[in-house]
Amino acid sequence: MDAPNRPMKLEIKPLAVPRGVRPIWIPVVTGLIRKGDKVLVGQRPPGHTLAGQWEFPGGKIEKGESPEQALKRELVEELGIDVEVGPLRLAASHTYGEISILIMFYDVLFWKGEPKLQQHTELRWIAPHEFKDLSIPDANRKIIDRIIEVLTSDRAEGSR
Repeated sequence: MDAPNRPMKLEIKPLAVPRGVRPIWIPVVTGLIRKGDKVLVGQRPPGHTLAGQWEFPGGKIEKGESPEQALKRELVEELGIDVEVGPLRLAASHTYGEISILIMFYDVLFWKGEPKLQQHTELRWIAPHEFKDLSIPDANRKIIDRIIEVLTSDRAEGSR
């Protein structure tokens, strides 16, 4: 079932950056992969940024890629699945020190293959409200209610 066209919520706050200094922005995409009333999350491995924290699979957009192309590539690399990327459901920004990210959450409509551990230490299918109880990146924590709203909205009834 297709998700209805709903307005995307975008939250961008000004940064406290000295005049004349441009912040470093990293665009990031994540996939909302659902099976029934569960969503897939992965635990970041030791030795990586935000190690041990739980996240939605995805990653950085490379030069020349669209967000959708980046998400398809990242999900092959991280999970070994080929996906059909759906609509953008949520976007927000967050700052970690001198680095700022723009994070975009996309529905994943369909996928081929079974998600495998390729970069995460663990994968879990969880109910959306369980995400609050996990150790998650600050970028997700500050918009957790909006993430849960997206995951439990009309789209959930049409998931796999």
